Amino acid sequence: MKEIDVLSAKAQTFIRSAEQVLSIGDYDSCASRCYYAMFLMTEAVLLTKELSASTHRGVISLFGEHFARTGIFEADMGTALNYAYKKRLVGDYGMGASVTQEEAEGLLVAARDFVGKVKDYLDRWAEQT
Repeated sequence: MKEIDVLSAKAQTFIRSAEQVLSIGDYDSCASRCYYAMFLMTEAVLLTKELSASTHRGVISLFGEHFARTGIFEADMGTALNYAYKKRLVGDYGMGASVTQEEAEGLLVAARDFVGKVKDYLDRWAEQT
């Protein structure tokens, strides 16, 4: 499905962007790019079940309901997505608060893991359809 491929490619680009901004110490932007990489992969995987939502919270909720709580993915992937969402809000809108280097580095590890696992799932799904 072309839309899934586009979302996946953009997520990979956002991971690379997160790596670049982390390397220059822009931890808030790193958190944002990590979250959006995860978010795009979440939107992609929801399409395999013909699901979509109009809000970020809705997308996250659908992932939990249809993928994390059903055992398709580990529950900690839902937790990681929620954490990334919260840190993205801090990074993008936090007044007097910002993402630390340690948080940004952890988010990048989590985002790479999340994107990789969802990509593997999507590749298997594509082979079956």
